Amino acid sequence: MGTKGKIALGAVVGIVVIGAVSANAGGNSDSGSGDKSKDSSASAKRESGKPDDTKSDEAEQAAEKKIAFKGDGDYEVGTDIKPGTYRTTGNTDDMCYWERAKDASGEVDSLLANDNVSGTSYVTIAASDKLFTSSGCKDWEAVDAKASGTPASQMKGNGGMFRVGADIAPGTYKSTGNTDDMCYWERTKDASQSMDSIIANNNVSGTAVVTIAAGDAYFKTAGCKDWKKTA
Repeated sequence: MGTKGKIALGAVVGIVVIGAVSANAGGNSDSGSGDKSKDSSASAKRESGKPDDTKSDEAEQAAEKKIAFKGDGDYEVGTDIKPGTYRTTGNTDDMCYWERAKDASGEVDSLLANDNVSGTSYVTIAASDKLFTSSGCKDWEAVDAKASGTPASQMKGNGGMFRVGADIAPGTYKSTGNTDDMCYWERTKDASQSMDSIIANNNVSGTAVVTIAAGDAYFKTAGCKDWKKTA
């Protein structure tokens, strides 16, 4: 896609303009390029044969993470990658850009969904999708369809997407001190990231309060102050 500034998908839900997705599309690179930030020495051994105790936390996390595909490249669905739900974590400054497309024409009309990401992003790639593009993202890992984990009662305001029941607990959350409508939140019923998946959303100045239902699948937050569960 280069730096065309491809128009990001946007819509109005009620009177709320969806403002989380930037119009700046990231550049593409060849599918074999990969994320060069991973330390290939994560499994290196000292000459004595003992594990390298000085390896970084990032390298340890990379070793534990089961990488499905790299964070840079164009991937044909069904050939290069399988349909399913995937997650990328640790992204900063909205530099991670991804898109689902119905063909490889590169035209705006081919877009099914897209996003610029800080923090974490989940996306479900459908069997009917033809191409998935990822640029400037951390590597993607496959996510089990069934939510599991120990859900937290607070979250970073610019943390991206959180899986309800796994990453965060359902309930009412508050974020205070937001300015200039730069805080955006979104409740969704799945990770397709299409307009139809949105249950509710808002751009907020000042204090934001939202109740995340147990039936919600994901909660997205961008540009907000940190959230704390109040009820």
